[in-house]
Amino acid sequence: MTEKIQISEVLGNGQMLDGGSMFGNAPRAVWERWIACDEMGRIPLACRAMFVEIGSKKILCETGIGAFFEPKLAERFGVQDFEHHRLLENLTSLGVHAEDIDYVVLSHLHFDHAGGLLPTFKQIQSGDHGLVFPKAQFIVGEEAFERALHPHFRDKASFIPHLTDKLKDTGRLIIVSRGQSSLSELPQIDFFRSEGHTPGQLHTMVHGNNFNVVFAGDLIPGTPWVHLPITMGYDRYPEKLIDEKRELYDKIAQRNWYVFFTHDNKIACSKIAKNEKGKYIPIEMLEHPKHFEI
Repeated sequence: MTEKIQISEVLGNGQMLDGGSMFGNAPRAVWERWIACDEMGRIPLACRAMFVEIGSKKILCETGIGAFFEPKLAERFGVQDFEHHRLLENLTSLGVHAEDIDYVVLSHLHFDHAGGLLPTFKQIQSGDHGLVFPKAQFIVGEEAFERALHPHFRDKASFIPHLTDKLKDTGRLIIVSRGQSSLSELPQIDFFRSEGHTPGQLHTMVHGNNFNVVFAGDLIPGTPWVHLPITMGYDRYPEKLIDEKRELYDKIAQRNWYVFFTHDNKIACSKIAKNEKGKYIPIEMLEHPKHFEI
């Protein structure tokens, strides 16, 4: 019998970041039509995890920004409701607790994707220095892990000090080596990498019984970034990232693929198609999938 496969969104703490940085060389007059900014020029961004249920296995793609920052830094990075670990709270609304998670897949180790591994700032101050998923195996690509160990000066501030040590110390770290695209224990999942945003960003591809889903990470943060020319100022190689988006679109064209967005403030996932002008656009958008059978 084929195992049931479901996906759900799990929202973590949101954040506010500078719109100009998030849209690279796109003028404000253009990106403001897509997302309204506040008086400081910041736009609201989700930190959305994808929760995958394959039979009894429970897999979490990403953990969001979490609530580990001290208040001063939380305000600097626009972390919303930073005294609460919203990812864990929203998991419970699905009937799932941190100890129920079997695997956590991390596309890369920037703090807005991996910060949810840590307890809240208050818990850390009280002596809790562990990771919040006590039984999970942590899946990270080799290149992304090495980048966190030896960051470039340009993105050094994007990594959480000593997180790599914490992951190794659990004894539950799985490094997906270069060229490796799957794990025998998760036959319904494949991985592919992109380089435009950060070295070796690891994307999760879930092969369902009816649909397939790819976790886009920072390759396509949300629906406005579906448009090929739109990239972020944080991207390592914007032109390469555009090529990688096109390759992905070619791969999923005419197939039942959903693309899952981690930073879109409204839309969790969509399919992608070309319109009559040849522009790639999101279609069949899902705002809040919950136990969506794929």
